[in-house]
Amino acid sequence: MHDRPDLPSAAPRRPQVLAIVERAYRGAVEKQFADALYLALELHRQLGGIDILLRGQAVTYAARDAHVPPLRLGNRVIETLTDPRGDVLRLLDAGVRVYAEEPGLAVYGLDGEGRLLDRVRPMPADEAAARWSTYRMVCFM
Repeated sequence: MHDRPDLPSAAPRRPQVLAIVERAYRGAVEKQFADALYLALELHRQLGGIDILLRGQAVTYAARDAHVPPLRLGNRVIETLTDPRGDVLRLLDAGVRVYAEEPGLAVYGLDGEGRLLDRVRPMPADEAAARWSTYRMVCFM
């Protein structure tokens, strides 16, 4: 973007990468320092923009009223698990478009009004697949 008035301002570019997250909460204890959503934020920065599609159980990352309970392993209680909602909010604040696939929303009871975080957009499964060809790269995280 140029600050010179004699040059036209560039229109925002559509992200060329679609990152699909469908496996949720894998290795939550082991990967507290970095997970798929943390990586997505860095890829967004480095690649000049990405879109995220949450599928399957990963749609619960965008649940408005979700919380991360402590995890008990024997006598040990782990209360430092990452909150995926916070990560989704950071992605949204960074300008990442976050979509949640409707079949997953229906399965997890998140298909009603006001059940998702603001700015997370539901997407029909057939529309998600139809959009793949508009991206330079589609990756699964």
